[in-house]
Amino acid sequence: MMCIGGYLMLVNQVMVVGSYWSFFGETLSASRCCPCYLESACSFWRGRSIVGWVLTIAGALFIFAGIIANMHIFFRPTSLFDTIVILAMLVGGLGLIARGVQPHSKQPVE
Repeated sequence: MMCIGGYLMLVNQVMVVGSYWSFFGETLSASRCCPCYLESACSFWRGRSIVGWVLTIAGALFIFAGIIANMHIFFRPTSLFDTIVILAMLVGGLGLIARGVQPHSKQPVE
């Protein structure tokens, strides 16, 4: 029940829009991709180069951070009924999970 409410809220009602890469008002230029060029050169020159691996990880983190930083997340407008159904399913599912986690009392078998 909670999973369906979460699906309806997060997957169905969220709109993610990307934009151009920009950091501090400037767009991403080729000079900022120098670590990517150096990592490629180090990796092809010697595969076990520590500098190459460090630059590879730094380049991957830079690309990942750029993608995350330039995402815009919006919630689509919904009707009141849809919002009530989504919240009821989320809260009801959380209540069922909390009830299932509580310890049960042992009753003697007659």
